Amino acid sequence: MGEDKQVKTSGFLKQGSVLAMASILVRMIGLVYRIPMNNILGDEGMGIYSASYEVYNIMLIISSYGLPMAVSKLVSAKCAQGRYRSAYTLFRRSLFFSFLTGGAAALLLYFGADALESNFFAKYRGIALPLRVLAPTIFIVAVMGVFRGLFQGRKTMMPTAVSQIFEQIINAFVSVAASFMLMRKYSTSPEVAGWGAAGGTMGTLFGAVAAFLILFFIYLLYRPVMERQKGRDRLSSRESLAASYRLILWTVVPIILSQTVYQLSGIIDVTLFNMAMETKGMSARRVSSLLGIYSTKYRLLVNVPTAVSTAIASSMIPALVASYLKNHTREVHQRVGLAIKFNMIIAFPSAVGLAVLGEPILRLLFRNSDFALGGAMLMTGSACVIFYALSTVTSGVLQSIDRMNLPVVHSLASLVLHVVLVYGLLAFTEMGVFALVLGNVTYPMLVCYLNGRAVRKHLGFRQEVVRTFSVPLIASVLMGVLTYLVYQGFILLTHRIYVAIIPAAIVAVFSYFVLVLKLQALSRTELYEFPFGRRMSILADRLHLLKM
Repeated sequence: MGEDKQVKTSGFLKQGSVLAMASILVRMIGLVYRIPMNNILGDEGMGIYSASYEVYNIMLIISSYGLPMAVSKLVSAKCAQGRYRSAYTLFRRSLFFSFLTGGAAALLLYFGADALESNFFAKYRGIALPLRVLAPTIFIVAVMGVFRGLFQGRKTMMPTAVSQIFEQIINAFVSVAASFMLMRKYSTSPEVAGWGAAGGTMGTLFGAVAAFLILFFIYLLYRPVMERQKGRDRLSSRESLAASYRLILWTVVPIILSQTVYQLSGIIDVTLFNMAMETKGMSARRVSSLLGIYSTKYRLLVNVPTAVSTAIASSMIPALVASYLKNHTREVHQRVGLAIKFNMIIAFPSAVGLAVLGEPILRLLFRNSDFALGGAMLMTGSACVIFYALSTVTSGVLQSIDRMNLPVVHSLASLVLHVVLVYGLLAFTEMGVFALVLGNVTYPMLVCYLNGRAVRKHLGFRQEVVRTFSVPLIASVLMGVLTYLVYQGFILLTHRIYVAIIPAAIVAVFSYFVLVLKLQALSRTELYEFPFGRRMSILADRLHLLKM
């Protein structure tokens, strides 16, 4: 009976696993297509490409980033109460809200691109070109986010997952082709790197259009279900426009502010690095190259495993909101505990794996880049994976229990300390770009601490420590040692990275699987929650790793 209860109340992890697998696949596709793009654009062009994305991301966050999560929370809360008519009214009004905010941000970015280049990114010559290409993308993504929030609020992550995969596939093909064609066409232009970056951002635009069309088609198929649910609804009352938009704003704004603060840290890092390195006499080309390595190698790789935490947070919110509204305290604690544990089981080995195999991965992916520097960055800063995973999930918990303002406050406090630390390291040490890497670890670390303290206070919840944190850490360290020895052994024998890295990766996965189960970090029921969990349990039984 207890096991059935566990499966019933933790089913959100299965939906989260679907979205997590799609997100990881999307990031893997991103890694693959960045290889030819990096070869086409070079570090300077990738620096412009990355800087334009920093601006795009901040505009996207301000205008619409919080919409999927906010719509998911609003729809799930109304549906949990049986108020389907109110839920779908909020969906339609959120859609209109996205037209306004996404459209305003798109116009602002398109017509303000030249001003941004001349006043803030003078060293990135030609950055206005990719910014203009990204402007209409903001509008499309804003509208698309509302549709994704609707489906997530109804506890299905499949439409979001499918649309993300198709979006990235289109993005990959168009980005590479457009970058190549524009670089060749404008090869004699002083803004050739900017034109190449603009080609890369064209993939983002075309991918967003494809994803929106897929979601809209699924929505048309789902509309009859919505109409039947609305017809059975006897609880909803008419809500005024003012009341609806107050509720939407009250939900969206804290999420947007929290993400804006995080994104601001990236823009502030770029600005501080530019100022500090200029004072120290570093050339603009070298500054752009270092930021290109930091943004498109280090941060690109560490963002792959953090996709899991983002997916789990998204899938957790509808289920957690429903349990919280029904005052099912035990169920709320169970959901939170499972979400955190699931993330830590993934985050610890990911961080250690990136530290150990970061340089050979970069050697394979980016042949024409400074892979030694990128590998050193990963060795130094891969621990951020753990802290970002934990901070993302705990922020989702606080937002689910109507403590929307707390993640914003915690992010702001962390940002202030982050700026002081990074500025001090850049100005008074010779750490250079490694100051940004260290700041990328300490920022989410403080958010974790503040979020964790708030969750304990408002939910009376304390996370189990040994099987959630200690065992994954020990298993990951042992895995890292074995992986390093296998990799170095094959390098000595073959002198081929692509030959050595495959058995090293196999040893990493298998050894961690054995160690985590042997040290009893997961029960059989918890293992079932993982993708292919039942198949893994069969293997575990053959190896006598699970208790019967």
